[in-house]
Amino acid sequence: MVVANPIYDIVFKYLMEDERIARTILSALLKKDVVSVVMRPHEYSNDQRDSLSVFRIDFGATIKKSNGEKQLILVELQKTWLETETLRFRQYLGVQYRSPKNMKGDSAIPMIAVYILGHKVGDIEEPVIYVNHQAYDYNEKPVMQGLPNSFVDSLTHDSIIVQIPRLHGQINNHLDMVLSIFDQTHKDQNDEQVLRLDEQVYSDDRDMQHILHRLTKAAADAEMRHRMDVEDEYFSVIERRDTEIMIKDKELAEKNVQLAEKIVQLAEKDGQLAEKDGQLAEKDEQLKAQRAILQSSVQLFLKAGMSIEEIATNLGLDVDELKRIQNS
Repeated sequence: MVVANPIYDIVFKYLMEDERIARTILSALLKKDVVSVVMRPHEYSNDQRDSLSVFRIDFGATIKKSNGEKQLILVELQKTWLETETLRFRQYLGVQYRSPKNMKGDSAIPMIAVYILGHKVGDIEEPVIYVNHQAYDYNEKPVMQGLPNSFVDSLTHDSIIVQIPRLHGQINNHLDMVLSIFDQTHKDQNDEQVLRLDEQVYSDDRDMQHILHRLTKAAADAEMRHRMDVEDEYFSVIERRDTEIMIKDKELAEKNVQLAEKIVQLAEKDGQLAEKDGQLAEKDEQLKAQRAILQSSVQLFLKAGMSIEEIATNLGLDVDELKRIQNS
Protein backbone atom coordinates (compact mmCIF):
# COMPACT_ATOMS: atom_id res chain seq x y z
CA MET A 1 0.00 0.00 0.00
CA VAL A 2 1.08 3.57 -0.69
CA VAL A 3 1.13 6.02 2.26
CA ALA A 4 2.46 9.54 2.80
CA ASN A 5 6.00 9.76 4.15
CA PRO A 6 5.77 11.06 7.75
CA ILE A 7 9.32 12.36 7.62
CA TYR A 8 7.72 15.45 6.10
CA ASP A 9 6.71 18.00 8.74
CA ILE A 10 3.24 18.56 7.32
CA VAL A 11 2.50 14.81 7.28
CA PHE A 12 3.96 14.29 10.75
CA LYS A 13 1.82 17.11 12.17
CA TYR A 14 -1.28 15.70 10.44
CA LEU A 15 -0.47 12.31 11.94
CA MET A 16 0.09 13.52 15.50
CA GLU A 17 -3.03 15.70 15.52
CA ASP A 18 -5.01 12.45 15.73
CA GLU A 19 -5.27 11.72 19.47
CA ARG A 20 -5.42 7.95 19.01
CA ILE A 21 -2.30 7.95 16.84
CA ALA A 22 -0.46 10.24 19.24
CA ARG A 23 -1.30 7.82 22.08
CA THR A 24 -0.13 4.85 20.01
CA ILE A 25 3.21 6.39 19.06
CA LEU A 26 3.95 7.89 22.49
CA SER A 27 2.94 4.68 24.31
CA ALA A 28 5.39 2.73 22.16
CA LEU A 29 8.21 5.23 22.63
CA LEU A 30 7.67 5.79 26.36
CA LYS A 31 6.97 2.09 27.02
CA LYS A 32 4.09 3.29 29.19
CA ASP A 33 0.32 3.07 29.06
CA VAL A 34 -0.63 6.51 27.73
CA VAL A 35 -4.36 6.86 28.38
CA SER A 36 -4.81 10.38 27.01
CA VAL A 37 -2.85 12.94 25.03
CA VAL A 38 -3.44 16.64 24.58
CA MET A 39 -1.48 18.66 22.05
CA ARG A 40 -0.82 21.86 23.92
CA PRO A 41 -2.43 24.85 22.12
CA HIS A 42 -0.13 26.69 19.71
CA GLU A 43 2.79 24.58 20.87
CA TYR A 44 3.76 23.13 17.50
CA SER A 45 6.11 25.06 15.28
CA ASN A 46 8.35 24.65 12.30
CA ASP A 47 11.41 26.78 13.01
CA GLN A 48 13.38 27.10 9.82
CA ARG A 49 16.79 28.68 9.64
CA ASP A 50 19.35 28.95 6.89
CA SER A 51 20.80 25.55 7.75
CA LEU A 52 18.17 23.57 9.61
CA SER A 53 14.53 22.77 10.13
CA VAL A 54 13.26 21.69 13.53
CA PHE A 55 9.64 20.70 14.00
CA ARG A 56 8.37 20.40 17.54
CA ILE A 57 5.14 19.52 19.30
CA ASP A 58 4.48 19.74 23.02
CA PHE A 59 2.10 17.21 24.55
CA GLY A 60 0.45 16.79 27.88
CA ALA A 61 0.27 13.00 28.29
CA THR A 62 -1.53 11.16 31.07
CA ILE A 63 0.06 7.80 31.80
CA LYS A 64 -1.27 4.94 33.89
CA LYS A 65 1.26 3.47 36.31
CA SER A 66 1.48 -0.21 37.23
CA ASN A 67 -0.34 0.52 40.52
CA GLY A 68 -3.25 2.10 38.62
CA GLU A 69 -2.31 5.66 39.56
CA LYS A 70 -2.48 8.25 36.77
CA GLN A 71 0.23 10.85 36.24
CA LEU A 72 0.51 13.85 33.95
CA ILE A 73 3.83 14.23 32.13
CA LEU A 74 5.07 16.64 29.47
CA VAL A 75 6.47 15.29 26.23
CA GLU A 76 8.64 17.68 24.24
CA LEU A 77 8.82 16.04 20.81
CA GLN A 78 11.30 17.48 18.33
CA LYS A 79 11.86 16.22 14.80
CA THR A 80 14.50 17.29 12.33
CA TRP A 81 15.54 15.92 8.96
CA LEU A 82 18.81 17.87 8.75
CA GLU A 83 21.75 17.70 11.09
CA THR A 84 21.38 20.54 13.57
CA GLU A 85 23.28 21.99 16.47
CA THR A 86 22.56 20.81 20.01
CA LEU A 87 22.06 24.40 21.14
CA ARG A 88 18.76 24.66 19.26
CA PHE A 89 17.32 21.66 21.10
CA ARG A 90 18.56 23.01 24.45
CA GLN A 91 16.92 26.37 23.79
CA TYR A 92 13.54 24.70 23.25
CA LEU A 93 13.92 22.77 26.48
CA GLY A 94 14.88 25.98 28.27
CA VAL A 95 11.56 27.50 27.24
CA GLN A 96 9.73 24.60 28.87
CA TYR A 97 11.74 24.88 32.08
CA ARG A 98 10.97 28.60 32.32
CA SER A 99 7.25 28.30 31.68
CA PRO A 100 5.09 28.66 34.85
CA LYS A 101 2.33 26.58 33.23
CA ASN A 102 4.62 23.54 33.47
CA MET A 103 4.59 23.80 37.27
CA LYS A 104 2.16 22.06 39.58
CA GLY A 105 2.33 23.78 42.93
CA ASP A 106 5.98 23.98 43.95
CA SER A 107 7.00 21.11 41.69
CA ALA A 108 7.51 20.88 37.94
CA ILE A 109 5.48 18.47 35.85
CA PRO A 110 7.85 15.63 34.83
CA MET A 111 9.15 16.07 31.29
CA ILE A 112 10.49 13.66 28.69
CA ALA A 113 12.27 14.91 25.57
CA VAL A 114 11.82 12.87 22.38
CA TYR A 115 14.12 13.52 19.41
CA ILE A 116 13.23 12.00 16.04
CA LEU A 117 16.29 12.53 13.88
CA GLY A 118 16.69 12.15 10.15
CA HIS A 119 20.43 11.69 10.60
CA LYS A 120 22.77 9.41 12.52
CA VAL A 121 24.28 10.29 15.89
CA GLY A 122 27.96 9.45 15.54
CA ASP A 123 28.70 5.73 15.61
CA ILE A 124 25.74 4.76 17.83
CA GLU A 125 24.12 1.84 16.01
CA GLU A 126 20.95 1.38 18.08
CA PRO A 127 18.00 3.03 16.30
CA VAL A 128 16.36 4.04 19.61
CA ILE A 129 18.34 5.28 22.62
CA TYR A 130 16.88 5.80 26.10
CA VAL A 131 18.77 8.27 28.28
CA ASN A 132 17.42 8.01 31.84
CA HIS A 133 18.74 10.02 34.76
CA GLN A 134 19.86 8.27 37.92
CA ALA A 135 20.96 9.54 41.35
CA TYR A 136 24.29 8.45 42.87
CA ASP A 137 26.14 9.09 46.10
CA TYR A 138 29.81 10.09 46.38
CA ASN A 139 30.94 6.48 45.90
CA GLU A 140 28.85 6.19 42.70
CA LYS A 141 26.36 3.90 44.39
CA PRO A 142 22.77 4.42 43.15
CA VAL A 143 20.58 6.27 45.65
CA MET A 144 17.22 4.52 46.01
CA GLN A 145 15.79 5.68 49.34
CA GLY A 146 13.51 8.72 49.05
CA LEU A 147 13.27 8.57 45.28
CA PRO A 148 11.44 9.45 43.17
CA ASN A 149 11.42 12.95 44.63
CA SER A 150 9.54 15.93 43.20
CA PHE A 151 12.47 18.33 43.77
CA VAL A 152 14.98 16.05 42.04
CA ASP A 153 12.59 15.20 39.21
CA SER A 154 11.81 18.88 38.66
CA LEU A 155 15.45 19.58 37.78
CA THR A 156 16.16 16.66 35.48
CA HIS A 157 14.48 14.93 32.57
CA ASP A 158 14.79 11.73 30.55
CA SER A 159 15.33 11.62 26.79
CA ILE A 160 14.54 9.29 23.91
CA ILE A 161 16.53 9.57 20.67
CA VAL A 162 15.30 7.93 17.46
CA GLN A 163 17.75 7.63 14.56
CA ILE A 164 15.61 7.14 11.45
CA PRO A 165 18.56 6.09 9.24
CA ARG A 166 19.21 3.21 11.67
CA LEU A 167 15.77 1.71 10.93
CA HIS A 168 16.38 -1.13 8.48
CA GLY A 169 13.05 -2.86 8.03
CA GLN A 170 13.40 -5.30 10.93
CA ILE A 171 10.40 -5.59 13.26
CA ASN A 172 11.24 -7.32 16.53
CA ASN A 173 8.79 -5.62 18.89
CA HIS A 174 5.86 -3.23 19.03
CA LEU A 175 8.08 -0.14 18.95
CA ASP A 176 9.80 -1.43 15.78
CA MET A 177 6.37 -1.83 14.19
CA VAL A 178 5.30 1.70 15.12
CA LEU A 179 8.56 3.23 13.92
CA SER A 180 8.46 1.23 10.68
CA ILE A 181 6.22 3.94 9.22
CA PHE A 182 9.29 6.23 9.38
CA ASP A 183 11.64 3.69 7.81
CA GLN A 184 13.04 5.39 4.71
CA THR A 185 14.07 2.07 3.16
CA HIS A 186 10.38 1.82 2.16
CA LYS A 187 10.50 4.99 0.03
CA ASP A 188 9.06 4.70 -3.44
CA GLN A 189 11.92 4.74 -5.96
CA ASN A 190 10.15 7.31 -8.11
CA ASP A 191 8.45 9.39 -5.42
CA GLU A 192 10.17 10.07 -2.09
CA GLN A 193 7.01 11.65 -0.73
CA VAL A 194 5.41 8.23 -0.28
CA LEU A 195 6.31 4.89 1.28
CA ARG A 196 5.30 1.46 0.04
CA LEU A 197 4.35 -0.73 3.01
CA ASP A 198 3.22 -4.33 3.26
CA GLU A 199 -0.29 -4.07 4.69
CA GLN A 200 -0.19 -7.69 5.86
CA VAL A 201 2.52 -6.85 8.41
CA TYR A 202 0.00 -4.67 10.27
CA SER A 203 -3.14 -6.77 9.73
CA ASP A 204 -3.41 -7.88 13.39
CA ASP A 205 -2.92 -4.42 14.90
CA ARG A 206 -5.94 -2.10 14.81
CA ASP A 207 -3.94 0.91 15.99
CA MET A 208 -1.43 0.49 13.18
CA GLN A 209 -4.23 0.06 10.67
CA HIS A 210 -5.63 3.38 11.88
CA ILE A 211 -2.23 5.02 11.37
CA LEU A 212 -1.93 3.58 7.85
CA HIS A 213 -5.43 4.75 6.99
CA ARG A 214 -4.58 8.33 7.97
CA LEU A 215 -1.29 8.22 6.05
CA THR A 216 -3.15 6.89 3.00
CA LYS A 217 -5.54 9.85 3.18
CA ALA A 218 -2.58 12.21 3.42
CA ALA A 219 -0.98 10.69 0.31
CA ALA A 220 -4.20 11.29 -1.66
CA ASP A 221 -4.70 14.86 -0.42
CA ALA A 222 -3.73 17.42 -3.09
CA GLU A 223 -3.07 20.22 -0.59
CA MET A 224 -0.94 17.88 1.51
CA ARG A 225 1.14 16.92 -1.52
CA HIS A 226 1.56 20.60 -2.40
CA ARG A 227 2.88 21.33 1.10
CA MET A 228 5.27 18.41 0.73
CA ASP A 229 6.47 19.92 -2.55
CA VAL A 230 7.18 23.16 -0.68
CA GLU A 231 9.26 21.25 1.88
CA ASP A 232 11.15 19.50 -0.90
CA GLU A 233 11.94 22.84 -2.50
CA TYR A 234 13.07 24.27 0.82
CA PHE A 235 15.43 21.37 1.46
CA SER A 236 16.72 21.39 -2.11
CA VAL A 237 17.56 25.10 -1.79
CA ILE A 238 19.38 24.41 1.48
CA GLU A 239 21.14 21.42 -0.04
CA ARG A 240 22.32 23.48 -3.02
CA ARG A 241 23.46 26.25 -0.74
CA ASP A 242 25.26 23.82 1.58
CA THR A 243 26.92 22.20 -1.43
CA GLU A 244 28.16 25.60 -2.60
CA ILE A 245 29.44 26.35 0.90
CA MET A 246 31.22 22.98 1.04
CA ILE A 247 32.87 23.65 -2.34
CA LYS A 248 33.94 27.14 -1.25
CA ASP A 249 35.19 25.79 2.10
CA LYS A 250 37.20 23.15 0.23
CA GLU A 251 38.68 25.76 -2.13
CA LEU A 252 39.49 28.01 0.83
CA ALA A 253 41.12 25.12 2.68
CA GLU A 254 43.24 24.31 -0.38
CA LYS A 255 44.28 27.97 -0.69
CA ASN A 256 45.17 28.02 3.00
CA VAL A 257 47.35 24.94 2.49
CA GLN A 258 49.05 26.58 -0.50
CA LEU A 259 49.56 29.78 1.52
CA ALA A 260 51.02 27.77 4.39
CA GLU A 261 53.40 26.04 1.98
CA LYS A 262 54.51 29.42 0.58
CA ILE A 263 55.07 30.74 4.10
CA VAL A 264 57.25 27.70 4.84
CA GLN A 265 59.17 28.24 1.59
CA LEU A 266 59.68 31.93 2.41
CA ALA A 267 60.84 30.99 5.89
CA GLU A 268 63.34 28.56 4.39
CA LYS A 269 64.59 31.25 1.98
CA ASP A 270 64.87 33.71 4.86
CA GLY A 271 66.92 31.11 6.70
CA GLN A 272 69.16 30.60 3.69
CA LEU A 273 69.60 34.36 3.28
CA ALA A 274 70.38 34.71 6.97
CA GLU A 275 72.95 31.94 6.63
CA LYS A 276 74.53 33.69 3.63
CA ASP A 277 74.55 36.99 5.52
CA GLY A 278 76.37 35.22 8.32
CA GLN A 279 78.91 33.81 5.90
CA LEU A 280 79.47 37.23 4.29
CA ALA A 281 79.89 38.82 7.70
CA GLU A 282 82.42 36.14 8.60
CA LYS A 283 84.33 36.71 5.34
CA ASP A 284 84.27 40.45 5.97
CA GLU A 285 85.83 39.89 9.37
CA GLN A 286 88.46 37.66 7.81
CA LEU A 287 89.27 40.34 5.21
CA LYS A 288 89.54 42.95 7.93
CA ALA A 289 91.92 40.71 9.84
CA GLN A 290 94.01 40.08 6.73
CA ARG A 291 94.11 43.81 5.97
CA ALA A 292 95.28 44.53 9.53
CA ILE A 293 98.05 41.94 9.17
CA LEU A 294 99.16 43.50 5.85
CA GLN A 295 99.15 46.94 7.37
CA SER A 296 101.33 45.75 10.25
CA SER A 297 103.67 44.01 7.84
CA VAL A 298 104.02 47.12 5.69
CA GLN A 299 104.86 49.20 8.75
CA LEU A 300 107.54 46.71 9.78
CA PHE A 301 109.04 46.67 6.29
CA LEU A 302 109.07 50.46 6.15
CA LYS A 303 110.84 50.64 9.51
CA ALA A 304 113.38 48.19 8.12
CA GLY A 305 114.18 50.74 5.38
CA MET A 306 112.40 49.05 2.51
CA SER A 307 110.65 51.14 -0.13
CA ILE A 308 107.02 50.76 -1.11
CA GLU A 309 108.06 49.24 -4.42
CA GLU A 310 110.25 46.64 -2.71
CA ILE A 311 107.51 45.79 -0.24
CA ALA A 312 104.95 45.41 -3.06
CA THR A 313 107.34 43.12 -4.92
CA ASN A 314 107.93 40.96 -1.83
CA LEU A 315 104.19 40.71 -1.05
CA GLY A 316 103.18 40.14 -4.67
CA LEU A 317 100.93 43.21 -4.71
CA ASP A 318 100.47 46.17 -6.98
CA VAL A 319 102.05 49.35 -5.65
CA ASP A 320 98.79 51.34 -5.84
CA GLU A 321 96.87 48.53 -4.08
CA LEU A 322 99.49 48.41 -1.36
CA LYS A 323 99.18 52.16 -0.87
CA ARG A 324 95.38 51.84 -0.50
CA ILE A 325 95.83 49.14 2.15
CA GLN A 326 98.37 51.28 3.93
CA ASN A 327 96.09 54.34 3.99
CA SER A 328 92.82 52.54 4.83
